[in-house]
Amino acid sequence: MLSQYSDFLFKSVFSLCTIVMLCAASLPIFQRRDNTGRLSMCSKLCYAIGGAPYQITGSALGFFLQIYLLDVAQLDPLHASIILFVGRAWDAVTDPTVGFLVSRSRWTRCGRMMPWILISTPFAVLTYFLIWYVPPVEQGKVLWYLVFYCLFQSLQTCFHVPYSALTMFISMDQKERDSATAYRMTVEVLGTVVGTAIQGQIVGGAIAPCLPGDLDVLDNGNSTLLGSDFNITHISLDETKQAYLIASAVICTMYVLCAAVLFLGVREQEECGRLKTEPMSFFEGMRMVMGYGPYVKLVMGFLFTSLAFMLLEGNFALFITYTLGFRNDFQNILLVIMLSGTLSIPFWQWFLIRFGKKTAVYIGITWAVPFMILIVCIESSLIVAYVVSVAAGVSVAAAFLLPWSMLPDVVDDFKVKNPDSSGHEAIFYSFYVFFTKFASGISLGISTLSLDFAGYVTRGCSQPDAVNLTLKVLVSPAPVVLIFLGLFIFKTYPIDEERRQVRPNTHTRLGLIEAI
Repeated sequence: MLSQYSDFLFKSVFSLCTIVMLCAASLPIFQRRDNTGRLSMCSKLCYAIGGAPYQITGSALGFFLQIYLLDVAQLDPLHASIILFVGRAWDAVTDPTVGFLVSRSRWTRCGRMMPWILISTPFAVLTYFLIWYVPPVEQGKVLWYLVFYCLFQSLQTCFHVPYSALTMFISMDQKERDSATAYRMTVEVLGTVVGTAIQGQIVGGAIAPCLPGDLDVLDNGNSTLLGSDFNITHISLDETKQAYLIASAVICTMYVLCAAVLFLGVREQEECGRLKTEPMSFFEGMRMVMGYGPYVKLVMGFLFTSLAFMLLEGNFALFITYTLGFRNDFQNILLVIMLSGTLSIPFWQWFLIRFGKKTAVYIGITWAVPFMILIVCIESSLIVAYVVSVAAGVSVAAAFLLPWSMLPDVVDDFKVKNPDSSGHEAIFYSFYVFFTKFASGISLGISTLSLDFAGYVTRGCSQPDAVNLTLKVLVSPAPVVLIFLGLFIFKTYPIDEERRQVRPNTHTRLGLIEAI
């Protein structure tokens, strides 16, 4: 039954993505703008679809990699924490490096960003698939996952950093960029829905059997047996491994199709009157970016709030499975979070236009706080879990949209203050991604180490009280504290609605693309 369901889902997703790609390819790709210079809806959609691969793979890894390494690959929690932390830390280091290399890349017939996206895609897909494969050798498992996780993160960086910087090159108009960003965030949140749905529904139909015998290692009276868990032991571990491979194959197919839509449907703008500036060294670029106050405040504020949501994301599946006891429902609860986020994006786009971006940050990020507290303070209830998931999704939407909507404002503000500097958009974007990914690595490493110290039992039907307490802390008190720290820093962010209306002058616009 698992194979039939997976085959049906694979064919459905493949057919849908093929239709989208053919529709985009059949449109006149050189006529994406009307006579006023505004971006067409087609151009915005094609641009937005290009952001889906990052979120599809990111949601699958964020929600499921930790539980996969612990319960399917059966790694020691310490080894799993090393893989997660080193992989994300390595990923973070590659971002500014790739951003620097992109900023020095020459213009080609298909642009400056597109070659990076096109070349990295097939290799990223291959390494992603191998992450979800359990090698037959026991001794080499840790090295296997560490190598392919790091390789995938590096290759995905070669896709995502140029794609993020592409925002500055699809239009010179701030309103058009904001509109395209809203399209992008809607599709990216939808991408997290797709990633969560594919991974969750396929894997959820083949949950790895828990081992009642593992409970012998627990102290008497320190755990509660989940009786319903013993009904799923008819599914073998091999079937669970196969389910992860099927899910990864579907996601890889979608990755390629979305990259094709982006490449066929979007063209970078090339200005004829570009300013020619001397190439800047890596450290000069880093000093320039990190020395700009508004950028630092924006990045640090979102660093803490991103870390909060990453802690929640990385541990929510384990929290639902063990602490709340909803082993058979966790994939549906995760899906509800992502669906809620997708539906909330248009609301937050309207809200930030109506009330301003800083107000949207305060309201949107803090919205989930009462519900984070609620989920750990009341008795386990499936209805409450779904209510909290809907509320959390609303905040997730704000956390997705606002950073990428505000980064162009900082870049524009920098150009006003530094009219002689040009071609550094990729550096601004790559350092922001660096900090968010570094935060992700810290959250995953700390989470898995904390579970190890608490006595996490691999494939156990239940966990010790210390593990359940640790999971509660990781999904509620810790994220709440981080959110308020981030908002406190963000209060000093100086670019308000009046200041962000200032546009770069014409001379600076002509220098958006640096000629090497």
